[in-house]
Amino acid sequence: MSDTEDVAPEPLFRVVRGTPTDVELAALSVVLAARTRPVEEPAPPRQGPSAWAASARGGRTLGRPGPDAWRLSARG
Repeated sequence: MSDTEDVAPEPLFRVVRGTPTDVELAALSVVLAARTRPVEEPAPPRQGPSAWAASARGGRTLGRPGPDAWRLSARG
């Protein structure tokens, strides 16, 4: 056999017992591919509100519950 001939690649996995269906083999290959992919970097931690959002809050405080809370909520 010469080096220029096409040689079938070695399979990634093989079934040594049982007779799985094509669907079962497809499911197994998806699971194995998902397990062997590189782990993604975690997202950077959030920094809090942007300057734009923080300026919109400018000094507003939450009202206190009570009988006149609806009237006091308009004072912002």
